[in-house]
Amino acid sequence: DKENTLNEKVAHARCGALVTASLPPFPQHLTSSLLAVALLTSFGSSMLYGYNLAVVNSPASYIKNFYNRTVVSRNGSSLTEETLTLMYSLTVSVFAIGGLVGSLMVATLVTKFGRKGTVVNSTVLVFVAGLLMGFSRICGSPEMVIFGRFVTGIHSGISLSVVPMYLGEIAPKNLRGFLGLMPSIFICIGVFSAQLLGLHELLGKEEHWPLFLSLVVVPTFIQLMMLPWFPESPRYLLIEKHNVHATITALKWYRSKCNIQAEIEEMQEEQRSLSTVDTVSVWTLLVDRSVRWQVLSVVVINIGMQLSGIDAIWFYTNDIFENAGIPAPEIQYTTVGTGAIEIVAGLIGRLGRRPLIIGGFGFMGLCCAGITFSLILQTHIPFMKYVSVACVVGIIAGFCIGPAGVPFLITAELFKQSHRPAAYTVGGSLNWMSNFTIGFIFPFLQMSAGSYCYLVFCGVCLTVATYVFFVIPETKNKTFVEISQMFATKEAILESQALSQPDQLKLKTMNGYGTLENGSLEFNSSSSTP
Repeated sequence: DKENTLNEKVAHARCGALVTASLPPFPQHLTSSLLAVALLTSFGSSMLYGYNLAVVNSPASYIKNFYNRTVVSRNGSSLTEETLTLMYSLTVSVFAIGGLVGSLMVATLVTKFGRKGTVVNSTVLVFVAGLLMGFSRICGSPEMVIFGRFVTGIHSGISLSVVPMYLGEIAPKNLRGFLGLMPSIFICIGVFSAQLLGLHELLGKEEHWPLFLSLVVVPTFIQLMMLPWFPESPRYLLIEKHNVHATITALKWYRSKCNIQAEIEEMQEEQRSLSTVDTVSVWTLLVDRSVRWQVLSVVVINIGMQLSGIDAIWFYTNDIFENAGIPAPEIQYTTVGTGAIEIVAGLIGRLGRRPLIIGGFGFMGLCCAGITFSLILQTHIPFMKYVSVACVVGIIAGFCIGPAGVPFLITAELFKQSHRPAAYTVGGSLNWMSNFTIGFIFPFLQMSAGSYCYLVFCGVCLTVATYVFFVIPETKNKTFVEISQMFATKEAILESQALSQPDQLKLKTMNGYGTLENGSLEFNSSSSTP
């Protein structure tokens, strides 16, 4: 009865004459509502991640001076160089700790508040952080700067997972890649904005650094004023909330054609496959053998994204440019130039997911190897200094082409509704832990291995590219059910190959992902040939 009622409401929601289910669905186009939501969420959430990554680089000396003056006024003695460096390192790295905390909250938040609801409600964190950092100098409190960075990290940890999830669910399958890469483009814009505003001519003066850190409230305020007027994810409304009327209303907002029957039916198919499956926990996801290849893929891509060396490259860009003979006053402008290259490279993301990831990681691996050889040879061949600069630019461009945004997009595509929140929690946590780890390990790695340390990053990049080439299928223009079936086929093949007897394999029970449940293999010996 419920299904008949749902079909009746869907039929009445069509504009114009009724269209039979046998007709091919209308092609879906980018609507103003879809574009507006993608821009608002990316501008007010994703961009802040990139901004906060780079915002502390320019005012580093001013922040250290503030810390030192504050301690002198409190205790009458100045900080040692080691203690000052430790406090500043904590200011930088606490952002990653906050990101880890935020990523662990994703599954709970998106289930309770929804995708859009989580994005809107998490904006309070940005305003709290902005107030803390903006008034830290007036209050004479370094603790406010550090805690403000921690709070912004929590917000970034949440938004880095929720925004791609939200956009992936509201987009038709042929536009999922375009909208899914929008956050990565805005991350690059955020890095570029921080580099640009950090110039001495703009906010790079000592009196401006509290304002520089707290500017994050501006894009978030714009987002908060406009995003609540847009609907929640239709998939969330139908599959998890069972709200048919709200689902139809949301689809009317996000679709240019009035025939939403085909998309409703695809959601119903997923809903039926998940009728006996609740939203799974992280532990349930990790022990579920039916999605082991999807989980392993998320682990490999997210760890590889951070262990590719991109954070180390960003951290040591100024040193490499200085070694190349670029005058010190011009290094800040060269750094801004690399930020512009990030944006251009991010706009290239129009291909399939596999070419972007494989090409991005592969190109980064080659450039990492190029940095090693150029640093070794530059003492003998002066021209190699410029090769090292080109390799740095190549690594940044390669990262922005694919690894910067595709991992978060592909996490949404590899899992169905019940498993998606837990998958984002796993991927986001590993991403932030790897981010934090590389920040501490790289200086020691560089001291012990010297120029050869970049070969480690080369190995990581090429390993991830190889894994994606052999394991992950192309997900472009595929529905979530179709993607799950592709992994189900891989799982079934591996199960059959593991059988030691040549008996005929019979598929009996299928779980929500279309793969074999435990104990679902039966041997039909009577039909096997001798």
